[in-house]
Amino acid sequence: MNPNIPKTDLKRVVIVGAGFGGLKLARKLVGMPEFQIVLINKNNFHEFQPLYYQVATAGLEANSILFPLRAAFGDRKNLHIRVTNVTGVRPADKAIDTELGPIEYDYLVMATGADSNFFNQQNIINNAMPMKSIGEAIALRNRMLQNFEDALSVETLDEKEGFMDVVVVGGGPTGVELCGTLAEMRRTVLPRDYPELDFRMMDIHLIESGGELLGPMSSESQQHALKYLQDLGVHVRLNTRVQDFDGRIVTINDGTTLRTNNLIWAAGVKASVLAGLPSEILGRGGRVLVDRYSRVKDVPDVFAIGDVALMVEDKWPNGHPQVAQPAIQQGKQLAKNLRRLVRNEQLEEFTYKDLGSMATIGRGLAVVDLPFWKFQGFFAWLTWLFVHLMAIVGVKNRLFIFINWMTNYLTYKNDLRLIIRPKLPKNVMAAMEEEMTNHAEPNKA
Repeated sequence: MNPNIPKTDLKRVVIVGAGFGGLKLARKLVGMPEFQIVLINKNNFHEFQPLYYQVATAGLEANSILFPLRAAFGDRKNLHIRVTNVTGVRPADKAIDTELGPIEYDYLVMATGADSNFFNQQNIINNAMPMKSIGEAIALRNRMLQNFEDALSVETLDEKEGFMDVVVVGGGPTGVELCGTLAEMRRTVLPRDYPELDFRMMDIHLIESGGELLGPMSSESQQHALKYLQDLGVHVRLNTRVQDFDGRIVTINDGTTLRTNNLIWAAGVKASVLAGLPSEILGRGGRVLVDRYSRVKDVPDVFAIGDVALMVEDKWPNGHPQVAQPAIQQGKQLAKNLRRLVRNEQLEEFTYKDLGSMATIGRGLAVVDLPFWKFQGFFAWLTWLFVHLMAIVGVKNRLFIFINWMTNYLTYKNDLRLIIRPKLPKNVMAAMEEEMTNHAEPNKA
C-alpha cells in the first residue's frame, strides 16, 4: 500500500492526531496557500472526549459526539486525510512510517493526545474498564447494561453485588461526572427498567488518591462536588489508592476490599508519544518537552501540541492542564507561527488563556470556576450544558444532543439503553481469541 500524497512545491505539514488541537490546527492551515496539509488519524472522525461518559451511561448515542473529518473540511485541495496508524518517526529522514507506508514532511506536528495510565499494574490493565476512546465508552455501556441483565439470573447475594456494584477510580472530572450520572440512573431510570432488582443494594464507590476531588478546581467547587456526590449516595474515599483488582475483588491500600466485577479506571493519563523520538525529550508524565513555540526539544521541524506536549510557563511550571482549551489554543497559535516560519518572520510565544473549568455532578448540579466568578448548582449546570453544546463540532450534532438532553431532563427517559455488539466473521473472532490467549499466557507465568 502507498499513502499516495501528491508532491508539490508547497511546504508539507503532517499532523498526527485529529483531537482538539490537531483539528484546530488543520482547519486554520487549510486557508493558508503556503501549505500542503496531511492529516493522519486512526479513525475517520473527530471525537468530543468530554462527553464519553454520557455515551458510557447511555445518555447519548455515539454518533452525537463524533464528526466525520472529511465533512469538516469539504473539498479543500491542499488537505489530504489518511486513516491509518503511525508506527514511528525518523527525524533524520524527515519522515514518518505508517501502516500505509512512509510519508515525508517539512514540518511534523504531534497532536496524539494521551491514553489511560494504569501505572504498570498488570491485573488492573487486564481487568479494569478504561474510558479514553469512543470504543471503550461503548464497551463500558454494553458491559454495564449486560451486568443488570445477568444480575436477574443469579441466586446469591455475592454474585448480585458483583454485577451491580461499581467502583470508579479517579476523582477528576471524568470520575466525578460518571459517578453522578450512575447515581442518578440508580435513582430514576434503572428501577423502572429492572423492577425485579433492588437498586438500594447497588453501591457506587469513588476512589481518589488525593485529598480532594477535581484537583485543579477551587476548594469551593471541590467541597460542593463532594457534597453533591455524597447527597446522591456515592461512597467517596479520599487519600485512598487501589492496589489490585482480580476481576472480582478490589484491594485498597489500607487493606480493605470491595466486591465488584466492575472497576472503571479514570485515574490518570499518559502521553501518546510517537516511537523513534529520543528519550531525553520526555518530561513529567511522559509528555514531550516543547518550547513556547511548540517546538520539540532538540528535534528540528517537529512540534507537539495538546495533551502530549509539556510546555512550561511561569504560571504553569508543570505544564498546562490536559484538557481541550490548551490544545485548541496551541493549535491556533502554531498555525500562525508556521506561516511566520515560512515567511522568515519573528515567531510569537504561546501564552495560555485560562478560560476556566467546570464539571457536572448530576441532574441540575454542576460546579463552574471562571477567572472572574465561581458558582455552583442549577445555573452552573445550565452553563455547563451551554458551553459543551457550543463546543460540539457540527450543527446537526448540537441539535441531536440538545434534544436528547431536554428529553432526558423532562421525562427521565431515552431509548439508548441498548446492548449492541458487532457481528464479526468467524475467522476474525478466532484470530482475536488467539491474540487474547497469547497476550494472557505470559501473565500466567
